[in-house]
Amino acid sequence: MVGIGLDVFYPIVPDAAWLRRLVPLGVKTIQLRLKDAPPERIRREIGESLELCARHACQLIVNDYWREALSLGADFVHLGQEDLAEADVPSLRAREVQLGISTHSEEELATALAATPAYVALGPIYETRLKAMKWAPQGLERIAAWKKRIGSLPLVAVGGITPERADGVLAAGADSIAVITDFFTHADPEARVRQWLAWAERVRNGRDCRD
Repeated sequence: MVGIGLDVFYPIVPDAAWLRRLVPLGVKTIQLRLKDAPPERIRREIGESLELCARHACQLIVNDYWREALSLGADFVHLGQEDLAEADVPSLRAREVQLGISTHSEEELATALAATPAYVALGPIYETRLKAMKWAPQGLERIAAWKKRIGSLPLVAVGGITPERADGVLAAGADSIAVITDFFTHADPEARVRQWLAWAERVRNGRDCRD
């Protein structure tokens, strides 16, 4: 694992149904990114996801809905910059909830680091098709610059990354790769995730040999 509950491969999914498809394959870290859901569905999806991940020894990261995550006992939340500005970070800290924070610029990185996160995410690294982004692709050089700034704090790279690009992303300085478009739009998402898991196992074994 990289950092606290963070694996080198980190899929992002839109609902608990996708967790049920992917977590049993051997995924070790996964983010639930619900969008525009009513309150009762948010709580139900987070609760179901927590139960599933507990059964499979998988780290669940809840995107955005920090209040519901806190009340349901989640221990890891991912926040964008707008959500971070509104979040009760002291309450999350008091409950020992870990934070992942999205960054796209130097200013956002400074804001994220002030919240003492468990990891910092940088994206989009490459152009991504699934989500409209106001930010231009960051590229590998920005990964190296971010890693130089944050040191031993885990860096998650996200956006347009494929298994073919993954080794280069890690070589640039990323510790973990968050993925959605590559498997979500694949003809066989489970097969693509298995390919990612085989890659992650190879990376973990390589790191173990260096330790």
